[in-house]
Amino acid sequence: MKRFPKLHLLRDDTRGATAIEYGMIATLVGMSLVAILHILGSAVDVVFLKISTSV
Repeated sequence: MKRFPKLHLLRDDTRGATAIEYGMIATLVGMSLVAILHILGSAVDVVFLKISTSV
């Protein structure tokens, strides 16, 4: 008689791993967007500063 008869069902279930992988991908995409927007925001700020001082 096994102590935990349904434990093998949880061990063999990979749906949680897939959800975690998608979460990690979404986090990586989000962090990349934040970094890119931060860099582009600074560049756009410089362009507008140059335009405003030349007018």
